[in-house]
Amino acid sequence: MNEWEWQLLEEKSAVDHVKIGEAEVRVGDRVRLLPRKGGDVLDIALSGQVAIVESIEQDYEGKSHICVVLEDDPGRDLGLLRQPGHRFFFDAEEIEPLPAEEHQARAAAKRPSILVAGIGNIFLGDDGFGVEVVKRLAACELPAEVRVADFGIRGFDLSYALQDDYETIVLVDAYPHQQSPGTVSLIEPDLSGLNEEATVAVETHGMNPLNVLRMARTMGGWKAHQILLVGCEPEDFGGEEGRVGLTQRVTAAVNQAADMIVSLVQKKVQKKVQQIVNEERRAG
Repeated sequence: MNEWEWQLLEEKSAVDHVKIGEAEVRVGDRVRLLPRKGGDVLDIALSGQVAIVESIEQDYEGKSHICVVLEDDPGRDLGLLRQPGHRFFFDAEEIEPLPAEEHQARAAAKRPSILVAGIGNIFLGDDGFGVEVVKRLAACELPAEVRVADFGIRGFDLSYALQDDYETIVLVDAYPHQQSPGTVSLIEPDLSGLNEEATVAVETHGMNPLNVLRMARTMGGWKAHQILLVGCEPEDFGGEEGRVGLTQRVTAAVNQAADMIVSLVQKKVQKKVQQIVNEERRAG
């Protein structure tokens, strides 16, 4: 379709829906793209992708075209604003409606439900472990349901984040517990002993996760069903003068912790999606 045809297409009024097989496809529905064979490189790249219907329009011959934006496109908002490069036209025979259960599962799964929070002071040696782990995770391909954030020593910010609608919160921090330096542990802290009325001191050069949880509790608590800690036994905090950078053994543990977190969140997301699918099947 050339630019002139596109302009004519833009001038046409939107169509309410289009029928594909036995299904009605409407704006906002998720579809799978199946470009016809013999297309260009772009068609090959888009084949099999899941997209969201932005509009359904008719050309000057009365033929319906489905305009979509890719669900996983970082510039999806530009497509919704009808900017070129993030918005694509397909014929009805080139798309396939997603099954209702998959559509619902993907829609629900896009809301971040897991927070991975890096904690630590990078100027106190191995205390910067959590910061380095989330930095490594930033280069990993994680589900959209996962938010990874470096909170450093910003205890107030983390306290507020704990009150958001996360189902699971994973804190990543140095964790002295009488093990060999570099030992990575996954634990679920016992929070039953937190004293709601205890005075919480604001730390200016560090962040104690338990103090942050106490602070969050005084501010209304948290909604997460589970709070986990991925901790690493430190070797050196740098003494009174501090130090920049992790020790060798703690540095070697960064990848191990990152892999542990990736595996953990992927299992949780898969379990959540399967629960949604099962609920949709029962409802149907």
